[in-house]
Amino acid sequence: MSMSSLTAALPPDGRQSPTALAIARGTTRLLHSLGFSAVSELPLASGRRADLVALGAKGDVWIVEIKSSIADFRADQKWMDYRRHCDRLFFATTLEVPCDIFPLDAGLIVADAFGASIVCEAPEHRLHPPSRKAMTLAFARVSLRRALGQNALQGAAMHVEPARRLGDVAAAKFIDALNVLPADSIG
Repeated sequence: MSMSSLTAALPPDGRQSPTALAIARGTTRLLHSLGFSAVSELPLASGRRADLVALGAKGDVWIVEIKSSIADFRADQKWMDYRRHCDRLFFATTLEVPCDIFPLDAGLIVADAFGASIVCEAPEHRLHPPSRKAMTLAFARVSLRRALGQNALQGAAMHVEPARRLGDVAAAKFIDALNVLPADSIG
């Protein structure tokens, strides 16, 4: 399975509107075209859950908060906490939502189900090396669990019985390798 196929699209759980799912799909396509891999609904160390987290080839971490309406934006102010978990913070929305409601210190993506465009670049706030390592490990673990068909939201531990499949062995070795990286090596 290629890294770009690790979009980790969780099945809709009833919390996401059809509009939000379309925004997520189009934004994920944009992120892939920019060389990022993306996962949805990534739990953060703060206890929050980011709508989309993207990891670039050089270790850049972007968080994209999806807002499908004005009411959605006004009702949810937890996004301010996301900045300490990423290098760049974006909002993603549709053409129907006015862009001027979003804060100027975050980037803006306009999307539909088939694609997206960055309307405003996000300012960069580089993560500290320990935070970058934590985010990279969380991203890797969730990606592998989802690729192997495990439910990451239940926190299922990576477990490899006597390995019968090459993918299981590779996943276990990859997780083991990530767990021994020094904090400053992912920076």
